[in-house]
Amino acid sequence: MTDHAVPLRFGYKASAEQFGPTELLDYAILAEEVGFDSVFISDHLQPWLHEGGHAPASVPWLGALGARTSKVLIGTSVLTPTFRYNPTVVAQDFATLGVMYPGRVILGVGTGEALNEANLGIAWPDPPERFQRLKEAIGLIRRLWSEDRVNFDGTYYQARNITIYDKMDAPVPIYIGAAGPAATRLAGRIADGFITTSGKKRELYTDTLLPALHEGLQKADRPADAIDTLIEVKVSLDRTIADAQEKTRFWAPLALSPDEKMGVDDPIEMQRLGEELPIERAASRFIVSEDPDEHVERISWYIELGFRHLVFHDPGHDQGAFLRMYGKEILPRLRARYGA
Repeated sequence: MTDHAVPLRFGYKASAEQFGPTELLDYAILAEEVGFDSVFISDHLQPWLHEGGHAPASVPWLGALGARTSKVLIGTSVLTPTFRYNPTVVAQDFATLGVMYPGRVILGVGTGEALNEANLGIAWPDPPERFQRLKEAIGLIRRLWSEDRVNFDGTYYQARNITIYDKMDAPVPIYIGAAGPAATRLAGRIADGFITTSGKKRELYTDTLLPALHEGLQKADRPADAIDTLIEVKVSLDRTIADAQEKTRFWAPLALSPDEKMGVDDPIEMQRLGEELPIERAASRFIVSEDPDEHVERISWYIELGFRHLVFHDPGHDQGAFLRMYGKEILPRLRARYGA
């Protein structure tokens, strides 16, 4: 779906739910050292698991990451700029990051989930309102980056005599995270990038998401290479299949359906739901194999679909071993195959 003129990139998903800020920063620095092109951090107020979970704040962490690295693209996958964060605050935060690390910062945004927003006393709206809030927030953020003084009276947000005093010459790219057609079409129409996740039914990508992205691009009269197509690819590589499968247990909530986790705003309850799943279902979202060649083959399916920015998420505690293994065994094979 996406023109191969778009550069092929391989990134590291820094799992804020699993590691504290200092340890996670060390892993992200290592990711640059072993050859990854980007680092994206999740943005959670609360993790999916209460016991053993973490939730470092993404914005100060990205500031530290930028200072300790020199080449990798850095960004959120994804932040919700509509409830816990006011869009004006997000605009200021990412303008500052953009000034400090020009050409390296990406703002990935999404419609959010109750676990991170509803416990602040926010009435959690239905998906259509969350979608409209996101669309309005993106418009406000871009106005704040492009105009000297902004007055805005929207359906959900207001701004009066606001100036972002420190902002970059070129605005920070905004990527929209989506798991359904409406937000995917919006990404095609207005975003600099599209973010989704791997491990779901093939038809979701081939029959729903990528056609919706193409439709959005066509509606806005944009070429296919106008947008970066990013997919978080969940992978588990270990000495045996059993070891690789066992590593996924921490991430069992990822395998819950939207209906199963809809409205869940307590990490203790989310953990309980995840623990009820069999290990086979917990592992179902991941490429689970002890064979590097199998990883390359299964990752290649997403590249052949048209995804040009693959961000790898490993579920294990030994992220150093994962990063070195992927940096040595997987990334070179993918780059050789696709001339990246």
